[in-house]
Amino acid sequence: MNAAMDFEQAGELKIGQVGVANLRVRTLDVARLGAEMRDRVARAPKLFARAAVIVDFGGLAATPDVATARALIEALRGAGVLPVALAWGSSDNEKLAVELGLPLLSKFRAQYEPVAGATEAAPATAAPRAAEAPPVAVAKAAPAGGEPGTIQTAPVRSGQQVYAENRDLTVLSAVGAGAEVIADGSIHIYGPLRGRALAGAQGNEKARIFCRAFHAELVAVAGHYKVLEDIPKELHGKPVQVWLDHEELKIAALD
Repeated sequence: MNAAMDFEQAGELKIGQVGVANLRVRTLDVARLGAEMRDRVARAPKLFARAAVIVDFGGLAATPDVATARALIEALRGAGVLPVALAWGSSDNEKLAVELGLPLLSKFRAQYEPVAGATEAAPATAAPRAAEAPPVAVAKAAPAGGEPGTIQTAPVRSGQQVYAENRDLTVLSAVGAGAEVIADGSIHIYGPLRGRALAGAQGNEKARIFCRAFHAELVAVAGHYKVLEDIPKELHGKPVQVWLDHEELKIAALD
């Protein structure tokens, strides 16, 4: 999605490190938000159907009332996703989460969308995965002083996740459909990319993704994402780079 489309939308959807989407509500229009989410699910059902979504009211001037928030939760469920929590915010937001019977997740928002001037301490709560989601094997890079990056030599197969913490990730083989590679820095893939690649996972907008053969289900830099259906067909199967330019995700062929 380009920047202009994002500005016009009632809710901005960003993809987080663990594959949970953060829906930051910009306009509290329940019908419009539900329609936007229904369209996302229709365009990329393998990614968004029954996907876990965290609802973030931090972009609004005031926290919505319980009835409106509950109507939004039901609209999102009707659109095909599963709202699993509210994003951390004010004390009113905390009360709203209790009324809705949803957890309040702070670590997700603190990592992907730091709140300027926030003084309230945020508990380190891990974001859950979607209900009934298959187990995912996680290979987390062990910290090592002075190591320039993490190198993954074996193929990353469906259901696997590789995460390079505080560094770049280089994959020397393929990333299969249903697999996920994540890095706080940039991602370099020397084989086909058929799964998901999320660079700049902790908000680094200068991170990039490079791959030799682009077939990605989803690519994201600092939470800004595109799915394969959003990518021009002439780039499918080509060597590409992905980067962020003024909050607009760009993809171009490599020479």
